[in-house]
Amino acid sequence: MIIGIHHATFISSDLARSRDFYEGLLGLKPNHQRPQMNFEGLWYDVAANQQIHLMLLPNPEADIERPVHGGREHHVALVVEDVKALAAHLLSAGVAFTLSQSGRSALFCRDPDDNALEFIQAKP
Repeated sequence: MIIGIHHATFISSDLARSRDFYEGLLGLKPNHQRPQMNFEGLWYDVAANQQIHLMLLPNPEADIERPVHGGREHHVALVVEDVKALAAHLLSAGVAFTLSQSGRSALFCRDPDDNALEFIQAKP
């Protein structure tokens, strides 16, 4: 029986650019305790026993045209304390996003490699 998600993995074509996004913009801290793989990458702790793994690899989907709304393709959904504050932060950083089309308090944006991320308001 599934009891949770351990990690979500994304391809990164430029780790420095990805670090600016995941660390500088989203405030995640790298976890340097993870084992080294046979390719470069980064691990970020998101919550207890939940991580995002970035792999420095050529993106086989680099030339694919993505839908504007990230909810229309594969994505990971992350819970945030305040979606409105995140929206203001993304706007000030010039990061495009779309609001959830379901009416939920959620938004979608893309990282520098066009990986779709959903951010959902935490329940009170």
